[in-house]
Amino acid sequence: MGFTGFLIAITIVCFLLILAIMVQNPKGGGLSSSFGGSQQLGGVQKTTDFLDKSTWTLGGILIALILLSTLAFNGSGSNDSKVLGDDVTIPPVTTTAPATPQAPATEATTTAPVKTEEAAK
Repeated sequence: MGFTGFLIAITIVCFLLILAIMVQNPKGGGLSSSFGGSQQLGGVQKTTDFLDKSTWTLGGILIALILLSTLAFNGSGSNDSKVLGDDVTIPPVTTTAPATPQAPATEATTTAPVKTEEAAK
């Protein structure tokens, strides 16, 4: 089952979960209170138990489908981005290393005696 199949299954489970929650009455009456006493055929007194169990089951199925859908998602390392489109190109980032300055050359220089006026006389 591909990612699209998981999305369809998650949507169906969500709608069923919404229906199961909307049928329940928050104060405990729910669907079973609208049918009257326990004399009814078909076991209407067990309706609240069924709705409670189906809500928990659908919630568990929904969590499992969401976790399994991450395994089917294959969009994490591909270059075909759906957000940018195919016509957008991203220029490569270029960095230039700073030029290192040359160290001054240390030559052995000899100093000649400086002639001064007094020494010249």
